[in-house]
Amino acid sequence: MKHSRRDFLKTGSASLVYGSSLLSATSLFAQTLKLPLAIQLYSVRQLLPTDYEGTLKELSALGYREVEAAGYYNHSAAEIKQAMDNAGLKLVSAHYSSDDLHKQFDQIVAFNKELGVSYIICSSPRLKDPSRLANMNQQQRADAYTLDDWRWNADEFNVLGEKVNAAGLRFGYHNHVNEFHKKDGVVPYVELMRLTDPSKVTMELDCGWVIVGGGDPIEYLRNYPTRISMLHVKDFKRPDPTGTNHPEVAELGQGSIDYRPILQEAAKSGNIEHCFVEQEAFTVPPMQSLKIDADYMRKLGVVR
Repeated sequence: MKHSRRDFLKTGSASLVYGSSLLSATSLFAQTLKLPLAIQLYSVRQLLPTDYEGTLKELSALGYREVEAAGYYNHSAAEIKQAMDNAGLKLVSAHYSSDDLHKQFDQIVAFNKELGVSYIICSSPRLKDPSRLANMNQQQRADAYTLDDWRWNADEFNVLGEKVNAAGLRFGYHNHVNEFHKKDGVVPYVELMRLTDPSKVTMELDCGWVIVGGGDPIEYLRNYPTRISMLHVKDFKRPDPTGTNHPEVAELGQGSIDYRPILQEAAKSGNIEHCFVEQEAFTVPPMQSLKIDADYMRKLGVVR
């Protein structure tokens, strides 16, 4: 990975930079994110159904202050608000599939407005012709999106964004890996950026999946500084785009991704409002894992 600190330190220029008496440790952190420590609640999807409020309180005890929902587990808006308040957490965003947004748009918007959520994020797109999925295995389904499908989704996102904005919320899209696999010589994510209306659609850049997909988060943050307003951070042992799309998950700082240069680049735009830790699997007990993540973010000095 060309932006990892490990590789950077191998170069002679890096040795000069890190060894120079002209650069202090303070200057290396002169520009960085300063945001509340935040977590995507998909990380605790196995704990929330059995102890919703208790799990939120445990996250709060680790220092998390903002959360992004990925399901509400049949709780009422009043129950969710009370649980968040009791834990001292702020619910700022919620994930939904494109299918759910089309089937239950009014209910989703009304429910999240009652909760005080600011963002509705589409976490997975749709195929223009779903019948194409028939007789496909899971891997084939993941790779089924054509460039025409991505362009169709861009139009869909513009429509959803206009409706969400009209309801007083903001609409965004969260990537996975296939957005970075070229189709007919075109990177789908670049096409989404080109075709979505910035006034209607913002982006939640999942930096880990960008890397696994073969992209570079720094490049996208640099090229689209005003289009990306939220980040997901996660780590992998082998973020190798030539191998599997599901490399071994690691806690932040325990895998192959150095987030320092990524988050420093993110800070330059002045546009990043939330940065969510997301731990999709665990190598240790969940709360121990999420403490490792929290400690890593604090070590980088990117949270307040």
